[in-house]
Amino acid sequence: MTFDEAKAKLEKYGQLHVLKYYDELTDSQRQELLTQIDETDFEVLKNCANLGKSEGRGQFAPLAAMQVSEIEAKKDEFTRAGVKALKEGKIAACLLAGGMGTRLGSDNPKGMYDIGLTKPVYIFQRIIENLLDTVKQAEGSYIRLFIMTSEKNNDATIAFLKEHDFFGYPQDKITFFKQEMAPASDYDGKVYMEGKSRISTSPNGNAGWYSSMLKAGLRDLILKEGIEWIDIFAVDNVLQRIADPCFVGATLTAGVDCGAKVVRKSAPDEKVGVMCLEDGKPSIVEYYELSQEMMDAKDANGDPAYNYGVILNYMFNEKALFEIAKKELPLHVVEKKIPYIDENAELVKPEAPNGCKFEQLVLDMIHMLDSCLPYEVVREHEFAPIKNKEGVDSVESARELCKKNGIEL
Repeated sequence: MTFDEAKAKLEKYGQLHVLKYYDELTDSQRQELLTQIDETDFEVLKNCANLGKSEGRGQFAPLAAMQVSEIEAKKDEFTRAGVKALKEGKIAACLLAGGMGTRLGSDNPKGMYDIGLTKPVYIFQRIIENLLDTVKQAEGSYIRLFIMTSEKNNDATIAFLKEHDFFGYPQDKITFFKQEMAPASDYDGKVYMEGKSRISTSPNGNAGWYSSMLKAGLRDLILKEGIEWIDIFAVDNVLQRIADPCFVGATLTAGVDCGAKVVRKSAPDEKVGVMCLEDGKPSIVEYYELSQEMMDAKDANGDPAYNYGVILNYMFNEKALFEIAKKELPLHVVEKKIPYIDENAELVKPEAPNGCKFEQLVLDMIHMLDSCLPYEVVREHEFAPIKNKEGVDSVESARELCKKNGIEL
């Protein structure tokens, strides 16, 4: 993109302040800025007006989960079906690893955080060790592992995993791609600058993984390798089982478009999204959208009807995903703290929310599918998220759960 083309694009969207320091930049900085302007979708900024407004939800109803007792009764059948699919190369996994360890007090990618007590044990290490358990169950069949990074952590992530020899996973079975970024703005839709040559951006939400995969040209690889299902999972849960045969088999046997691992809620008001039906289709109701009536509702067994929280581990049918990728996912406007440079080009790290980020969410992706199997897992064995340094869902709580599961730290 030339300077004149960049200027014309910025003028169209009322963002000419992006070029304020252009004359001070080096040639390489100018080129980076022009490239970023070229690649940025400024259309999303008009959605600032929707901050605090939801598009409105439909009619919620409970969606029964396949419970642990039912899974145990059919474990051998499900596992056989899962192992067969894994050995046939029909299953891939995708690690969503675009985040940084900021809330843990680290400037590195979150997956590089060391949770070890007597020796180094990194989050990435725990995840790959869990995946290697699946490989062992599948009689040595390594599956394709996609790793989604972000522009902020891509180089550091790749360098770290190479340095540690991918913790024993074959490098030729790992494919990296970057998540698409969205501009971050003030409340009036003016993009923030995080440097003189850089527009402030943020990842485009946890539903952005598949569109980012398509943009990276990876569908050719998916079709070439005969991949039919992709298990997506977040970087922060150090106990999760990845593409484990029983889950794979249960999802395939159920004939659904998607499987979702869920755990029983620890309390009616626990801050997790809950699997449900919305207007007759699978969906997720956020914890803050649960009415008292929904929290009090009971199923046929007398258990809470909205009782199964999602843990961001989903098995998606790739063909179904490709069909919904042709449609437009809703865009969510989220209020966040956004670092920016002030009028003196000094970096400011705000202590309170100061603007808008724009995200697409997995819950909308699921709602666009026709069917989903909520699959219950035991919280103590598969759910140890690391979101905070201390307290709930923290490094401390994850360490305790790892120790309970016989994992040496």
